[in-house]
Amino acid sequence: MSSKNGLFSTIGKDLPASIVVALVALPLCLGIALASGAPLFSGLIAGIVGGIVVGILSKSQLSVSGPAAGLTVIVLGAIESLPSWEIFLLAVLLSGVIQAGLFFTRSGTLSEFVPNSVITGMLAAIGLILILKQIPYAVGYEGDFEGSLSFLQPDGLNTLSALFYSVWDFFLVGPMIIAIVSLIFLFWWDAKRPSEGPLRLLPGPLVVVIFGVVANAIFMAVVPAWAIGGDHLVQVPVAETLIGFTQQFSTPDFSAIGMADVWVVAFTLAIVASLESLLCVKAVDEIDPQRRTTDKNYELLAQGGGNIVSGFIGGLPLTSVIVRSSANVSAGAMTKMSAILHGFWLLLSVLLIPAVLNLIPLAALAAILIQVGYKLNNPALYKQRWKQGWHQFVPFVATVAAILLTDLLTGIIIGLAIGFVFVVARNFRTAITKTNDGDLYLVSARRSLYFIHKYELQKSLSEIPDNAIVVINLNRADFVDPDNIEIINSFVKNARFRDIDVSVRHDSDHLANSGLEAPLRKVNYA
Repeated sequence: MSSKNGLFSTIGKDLPASIVVALVALPLCLGIALASGAPLFSGLIAGIVGGIVVGILSKSQLSVSGPAAGLTVIVLGAIESLPSWEIFLLAVLLSGVIQAGLFFTRSGTLSEFVPNSVITGMLAAIGLILILKQIPYAVGYEGDFEGSLSFLQPDGLNTLSALFYSVWDFFLVGPMIIAIVSLIFLFWWDAKRPSEGPLRLLPGPLVVVIFGVVANAIFMAVVPAWAIGGDHLVQVPVAETLIGFTQQFSTPDFSAIGMADVWVVAFTLAIVASLESLLCVKAVDEIDPQRRTTDKNYELLAQGGGNIVSGFIGGLPLTSVIVRSSANVSAGAMTKMSAILHGFWLLLSVLLIPAVLNLIPLAALAAILIQVGYKLNNPALYKQRWKQGWHQFVPFVATVAAILLTDLLTGIIIGLAIGFVFVVARNFRTAITKTNDGDLYLVSARRSLYFIHKYELQKSLSEIPDNAIVVINLNRADFVDPDNIEIINSFVKNARFRDIDVSVRHDSDHLANSGLEAPLRKVNYA
């Protein structure tokens, strides 16, 4: 919203939503940094920059950026292969420059060609993975880093085996009590939250976090065996002084700008981060209650700006992240002010109250993410796709399964491959009609003719007998693929040897300059 009235008309929803997103983002930033082999504080830097810098630059109203689980393998490998952390930061900064350069090539428009069945499949898969990955945290078992979306885990288990192991062979009473009570409250609060009065602004997840801290304090005092500690609490790096806080920031080593390995990492990060961001932003547009459309090309510039800043001050590479963005939508955000404010809350909290943040049980945060996951993976979504037919349902389910059993990027690529097969099949309907009245044959295009219609056009023309009069009607074809133009031209050249009289009817400027060799005549056939 550009006006003050517009801003203040939504701040009542954006403010509480920003608190929810900050609570969700905090452990994800730390978990992804840990899995990437990077300093924990670098994950928080990326989260702060993703909120404030990308939030300001982006034209997306609801997407939220930060360090992404999809980059952990790349980042881990790059940190291990490059000589120093500062040189890796240079690669992050350069990846942002490359992303900004992609803006000028209008590469962002490529995301518009992703089938909706794949996008909704991605959302449902993320929801399902959130539920499966957070249940172990809810019962006190930590077998994978917070924010992981991969099926295979570093501990040798996978998403499903870790789930069964945590539920049947390993659980703690304290985390389980906090998670169950929190989940019950969150679903009740969504249904019963008052529509008027100050309580309507109270974020349910904030209540859950406070409850988790208080409940754990009671456990420690009354039932020590149920108390939660160690790895099952948020672990924000704590600086004793302001100087100590500032020393957690780093700057790139620009002397390594001529290293080939730095540029390889930079291009890899730029390409993968851009792909993930574009898909995420498109997915967020799908779940935006107002169905606003984001300028995907401009998003590359925003993400590039974020990575330039993040790399310059010691942060991980960032992307638009579907988990944070989904939490933002679920919390009722209306504009990008929520994303921007969440960045400020992260900054202020790690600066002023890191010790308080370290009292938050991961089980409470797990309950929040499980609820977000349920909203993304609502059974009604499956019913909707089923009613739309196999061409929508199969790519949707295939994308869900592929992401669940591999990881986000691999699963999306598999989903895209399957989705495009069905897109081609759906568009490979009859495009050519052929009728005749004695020796007069009318061959009509029902719509534009693309490469996939070559066989159909070739077959229709090959069935024309000698000594015929043929009218090829292209009035409904705004575009004819050059391969189809060649088929028509070949038929025209052959027609003179078969005593076939050919003419083409069309009213498209494109076709007038397309290289058609058939004579153009005014023929009164539709």
